[in-house]
Amino acid sequence: MEPIRISSFSHENSGGNPAGVVIADVLPAPEEMLEIAAELGYSETVFATRQDGGWTVRYFAPLGEVAFCGHATIALGAALGAQEGAGRFDLSLRDGWISVEASRQNGQWHAALQSPETWSRPLGDELRYALLDAFSLSDDDLDPGLSPTLAFAGVQHAILTLKARNQLAAMSYPFDAMRDLMAMHNLVTVSLLYIQGPREFVSRNAFASGGVVEDPATGAAAAALGGALVDLDWDGLRGGGSFTIVQGEDMGAPSVLTVDVTGQPGASVQVSGAVRWI
Repeated sequence: MEPIRISSFSHENSGGNPAGVVIADVLPAPEEMLEIAAELGYSETVFATRQDGGWTVRYFAPLGEVAFCGHATIALGAALGAQEGAGRFDLSLRDGWISVEASRQNGQWHAALQSPETWSRPLGDELRYALLDAFSLSDDDLDPGLSPTLAFAGVQHAILTLKARNQLAAMSYPFDAMRDLMAMHNLVTVSLLYIQGPREFVSRNAFASGGVVEDPATGAAAAALGGALVDLDWDGLRGGGSFTIVQGEDMGAPSVLTVDVTGQPGASVQVSGAVRWI
């Protein structure tokens, strides 16, 4: 039951977001999974065991269980691909079913997850102002092209889009206060975005809720953004299509996430990327 260390959504075999992967005959007790996740110190560790033709999966951050984690799912997909061979793997999560598909491309493992179903709605004023205050921002700093949004794809994320790239690079916040605010509003991450082009976004994701200041690549938030953009018919995405998220640049861990949507509001979203073993 030795943990495998894999970095998901890596760019040119560097960067990405590290995750622990534990494939076991039987899932450990929750307290043991939490202990392993805390010892590894990554934002999430995924635990998986074979069951009924698929895999039972749980995710743990250093501070507790998480219902769904994108980058850990990508890491698990690559690990299962290396162990079982390329193909699709059905995953039974705590709150539902998803799948991940592993493939070899130019000698490197890639994985693509199908997220839980999605929804989005405008971010409430009270939460918006609390988040702006925590990031030392104001409404004047927000890009009106993409309004503050609450989005869901297995877990909830708040999305704030900034006018200036340098404001994104300067992201900071009081950790304890943000952790408490996220717990109060059931947020897993807060996504700060910069629109680099109609189909390309730069992102930073605060993850105080999981005991980590920031994720260099966040698959769950990418899926939630995909669902929200379909709801808004952003750049014609109601007709289906894809977009790219560049993340981790300001952390020195460049990461690239590709998001594919069907165009159907509320539908599952595909998030894919390359991985590298650590």
